[in-house]
Amino acid sequence: MHRHLPTSRLGVASLKKSSFLPPFVLGLCMWVGFPTMTAYQDMGSLVSGIEAPGTRWNSFVDSAVAGSVHVAEMPFAAANMPAGTISGSGVDASGIGAVAFKSKKAAISEIPDEDRVTRDQKQGRIVNVAPVAPPKAFNAGSVLDRTSSLLRPAHDGDVRMAFAKSPIKGKEIEIATAFYLKKNEKPATQGVPTMLADLVNNDTADILATAYAPPEPDYAKASPFASLLKDEGAGRFIPPVAEGDHDWMRKPLPAAVFSKGEQKCLATAIYFEARGESLKGQAAVAQVILNRVRNPAYPSTICGVVYQNDHWRNRCQFSFACDGIKDRITSRKHYEIAEEIAMAVTAGKIFLPSIGSSTHYYAAYVSPGWARTMEKMKRIGLHIFYRTYGGGWS
Repeated sequence: MHRHLPTSRLGVASLKKSSFLPPFVLGLCMWVGFPTMTAYQDMGSLVSGIEAPGTRWNSFVDSAVAGSVHVAEMPFAAANMPAGTISGSGVDASGIGAVAFKSKKAAISEIPDEDRVTRDQKQGRIVNVAPVAPPKAFNAGSVLDRTSSLLRPAHDGDVRMAFAKSPIKGKEIEIATAFYLKKNEKPATQGVPTMLADLVNNDTADILATAYAPPEPDYAKASPFASLLKDEGAGRFIPPVAEGDHDWMRKPLPAAVFSKGEQKCLATAIYFEARGESLKGQAAVAQVILNRVRNPAYPSTICGVVYQNDHWRNRCQFSFACDGIKDRITSRKHYEIAEEIAMAVTAGKIFLPSIGSSTHYYAAYVSPGWARTMEKMKRIGLHIFYRTYGGGWS
């Protein structure tokens, strides 16, 4: 009968330690080297490509649509993953470029990113910005214009300003206005009623016409010293002489025509001869009367021309003066218009080139014998105007 020897405690501990170590090492290697159950599921889904409801996710890289800011897209097809959680996310993949994360629905969309922007929540501006007009460009002549000191002037890069000594002497106004473009203004109508503005064709009135302000000296044409040394004919109105007009048209009217009595005779003749005509027709009658004053064959005063041969009944120059009917002004308004026309034509503010040097006229409903011996000029209203060939009586 064998006798068992007792085993020491050290031997038992060594035996237990050697039996536990191999299983521990083997388990650790299996835990590190093999995937978990979840990894098995992900790998199976990725390899098989089956988009079953049970599959947690499935992704693939696809080219982006034209107009996109990235080169590729990686759509996710997980049914339990809302698209909003990955919207706007992405990754910079090596060898590919910018890859955007999208859902599978977004992956098959052919709409560019610019058109997929949601603008429903956009609202108007809180502050209304009004456009501001650009500042007026500065120029050397802007001292004559109204400018603002609140805005800085805008300078043109191609424009340069330089100061040079001007050769002009005694022409200060021209120097001051030489830096800006002059505008062609219409003839001055100062002192002329608005109703006659369209007939005014002369900037300056006769210097003897006190009804109009004297013209300011033009230093661009003459120096201040030379403007004082003017001859006696300076400032007088001389009608423009056209072809066929007579030489006596170059003679200015006598100074007496601007007197109150002479103007009354002219206004009276306009009133009774042409108050029913247009303003132009009335001015034409006044011009005929003044042409006779210039013509040496007629009296040298307005009253002398208007009432010439008034003692011959119905045989005078103007029918109202010898028709035997007392001259009464029944329309004060028409007479005031005649007064304005009389002064404007006498001063030369109104001169009708179409009438020219005409000294005769008659109503269209009569046919005088003298009309065949004269040159017909123009018809205005009911009056037909004529001028003689020789300058006086034909």
